[in-house]
Amino acid sequence: MAGFVGDFQCKVDAKGRISFPSALKKQMDASSDGRFVLKKDLFEACLVLYPIEEWERKSEQLRRKLNPYNKKHNQFLRNFFKGSAEVMLDGNGRLLLSRRLMEQVDIAQEVVLAGQYDKIEVWAADQYEAIDDAPDDVASMAEELLGNENFNDEVL
Repeated sequence: MAGFVGDFQCKVDAKGRISFPSALKKQMDASSDGRFVLKKDLFEACLVLYPIEEWERKSEQLRRKLNPYNKKHNQFLRNFFKGSAEVMLDGNGRLLLSRRLMEQVDIAQEVVLAGQYDKIEVWAADQYEAIDDAPDDVASMAEELLGNENFNDEVL
């Protein structure tokens, strides 16, 4: 499974393509064929790139947990998958971003690809740079989320 680390600034060309950073290519699973699923993030104004293997794992988790014959589950599934698109690295190592998805998160000419475990977030560069979580806020979150008696070395 891929584990993505780092953030990389990229230019978007007139056709909506970005050159995929070689550092991220090196972090991809060796069996990967350069296929991804691109979708809007559920919580933030960014896009998310899932390697196809990870997307299939996430989809299987949803299949196990949700019943498409339950109205609320079905509504969630519809909205979760809405606008998602399969994308693939071309022969020149570029990735074509969906115009419709780019417009939803105000991506124009520059993006930041930010590795986050099993996915890559795609941010409008100015929005990414504007994220300013104060160090004290991050420390408080770490304490709240990780600083309990059940935490052990195996978690990290």
